[in-house]
Amino acid sequence: MKIDIKPLSVNVAWQGRRFRSKAYKAYQQEVALKLRKMTLPEPPYTLLLEFGVSNKAADYDNPIKPFQDCLQAFYGFNDSQIYEGVQRKVIVPKGEEYVKFSILPLLDLSHLYV
Repeated sequence: MKIDIKPLSVNVAWQGRRFRSKAYKAYQQEVALKLRKMTLPEPPYTLLLEFGVSNKAADYDNPIKPFQDCLQAFYGFNDSQIYEGVQRKVIVPKGEEYVKFSILPLLDLSHLYV
């Protein structure tokens, strides 16, 4: 599934160590409005994420937790049920940022690890 939204960095999501920032709260609301209902497979899950970002210096892993938390809240699962994840970043022009994701049954990707 693809949703057109600029990925939110974990650095912007939290104020200090305990409080969600205003930007994070707004992001959660926007993501919830853009997500569609779907039936999830039985856990455990493999989560595939692709972040289209316009800043080449952006860390690929910073937007994972904020977006993952949005998925968990919207679809009603606990992120502890995610056993495997594959993430990538793609550089896109400013204003064309997005997030693509799939929530799949646990895949056996162990053969990919050295």
